[in-house]
Amino acid sequence: MEKYKDIINLPYEKSKNHSHMSLSDRAAQFLPFSALTGYEKSIQEVSRLTSDFKEISQEEKDIISAKLNYIDKNKITDQFEITYFIKDKKKKGGTYQVIKSSIKRIVDTEGKIILDSKKEIAINNIIDISGGIIDRLFSNFEPIE
Repeated sequence: MEKYKDIINLPYEKSKNHSHMSLSDRAAQFLPFSALTGYEKSIQEVSRLTSDFKEISQEEKDIISAKLNYIDKNKITDQFEITYFIKDKKKKGGTYQVIKSSIKRIVDTEGKIILDSKKEIAINNIIDISGGIIDRLFSNFEPIE
């Protein structure tokens, strides 16, 4: 303390150039910090599971095509369970989703179906369509070779 004897009792002068720091900002200076910013998110991303796309057989493709043709030609508005693959944007593979919806339109030229919710699904990503009249009609269906 001897070293600061000449200034220890001087009055405190507030800075004219800088505003007073709030207590929360002052306390934040002493909080622990994450030395590995983004590490936790990276670990979560790596541990997130994806599935490989399972290529379906030509026979299964023919059955899906026949189901879609029947729905389109007969203007069926029933709800169906559609199982399809969604490619992951960050990793190899993706996930299989099941959605229950009616099909609003089939766009063969673009290879997609449009659901009532306006969601679009690529026909090549569909692995199954089931429900309602489709199950009864196609339970013993065998494509013509």
